[in-house]
Amino acid sequence: MLVDSHCHLDFPELFDRLDQVIDSMKNARVAAALCIGVSLEGLPRIMGMAETHKNIFATAGVHPEHREGTEPDVETLARLGSHERVLGIGETGLDYYWHKDRPEWQRERFRVHIRAAREIDKPLIIHTREAAEDTLRIMREEGAQQVGGVMHCFTETLAVAEEALSLGFHISFSGIVTFKNAKQIKEVARAVPIDRILVETDAPYLAPVPYRGKVNEPAYVRYVAEEIAAIKKMEIPEIERATSENFCRLFKTRID
Repeated sequence: MLVDSHCHLDFPELFDRLDQVIDSMKNARVAAALCIGVSLEGLPRIMGMAETHKNIFATAGVHPEHREGTEPDVETLARLGSHERVLGIGETGLDYYWHKDRPEWQRERFRVHIRAAREIDKPLIIHTREAAEDTLRIMREEGAQQVGGVMHCFTETLAVAEEALSLGFHISFSGIVTFKNAKQIKEVARAVPIDRILVETDAPYLAPVPYRGKVNEPAYVRYVAEEIAAIKKMEIPEIERATSENFCRLFKTRID
C-alpha cells in the first residue's frame, strides 16, 4: 500500500467528487492521503474530511503565496495543530517565483510556522520555489531540525537535498519526477536514501505521466512510486513498504 503524502482534497476539482476519489485510492492500493492546509479559512473543510474518513489526515498552515484571509500566529497554529487528526504544520516555506522582491512577510510567516511546529513537536511541510538559500537559512536559524519534516514536491538540486537531509528532513517527489525532461530531479531521487523518501501527488496539480496535463488525484501516486522504483532499480513492493513506513515514522501515526 502507498500513502499520498501531499494533496489538496479540499479543492473543488477533488472535493466535489470525493467519494469517487476515495474509491479510486482504494482500487490503486493507496491507503491514505495527507490533505494539506493552505489557509486558516479552509481548514474546517479539511478537518471535516479528516474526521469523517479514517484514511484522510490533515495539516494546518498558510501557504507562502496566500495573501487573503487571516494571518497565522504561533498560538493559533499550535492550537489547530494539536488536534489528533492534524499530523503536521504547513504548507509553509518561501516562494519567490511570483514575489521577485523577496518579501519579508513571507519570511516572517515561515518563522511563525517553524515556531508553532516546535511548540507542539510536529513536523513541517515545506514549500520552496526559487528560494532555496533563504529557506534553508531560516530552517537553520529557527531550529527546524528539532521537529524535522518534508521538503514537498522537490525540484531543487542535490546540494539542496543534502542540506535538507542533514537537518533531518525527508524529500518528497511528485509527478514531476515522471516527466522526461526532469533529469535533475531523477538524479536527486537516485541519490536520496530510500529511508528518507516520500511520494506525493500535490493533487489536483502536477499529474504524472500518463495523465500529465489532466486533473491529478491521490490514486495517481502509484505512478510516482513506479518511477522511483525504476530510478533506484528496486521492486514496487519495496517502494510501497519504505515510503509508507517513512510516512508513519515521520508523522508519528499508523495506517490501518
